[in-house]
Amino acid sequence: MPDEHLSVALFDSTSAALRAEKITRAAGLEVKLIPVPRHLSSDCGLCLRFRETDSAVVVRLLEDSHVETAGIFPAVP
Repeated sequence: MPDEHLSVALFDSTSAALRAEKITRAAGLEVKLIPVPRHLSSDCGLCLRFRETDSAVVVRLLEDSHVETAGIFPAVP
C-alpha cells in the first residue's frame, strides 16, 4: 500500500478489531492490523488500516456484520 492514501478504523476492543480484519479480508480487501497511531489516541490498541478508496466498502461490511467502530480517520495527520 505504499504511496496511497490510507485510513484507519478504530475499535473499542481487540476482539472487534480482529473480527473486522477477518470480515474485510474475506471480502477481498487489502487490510492490516496496526497499533493505533498516537495522533489519534494515546491508548494502546489495534486499528484496521485500509485504502481510503475502500472506506465505503469497509463501513458497509462492518455495519452489516454489527462490528462497531470508534471512528474512521486518515492514517496520517
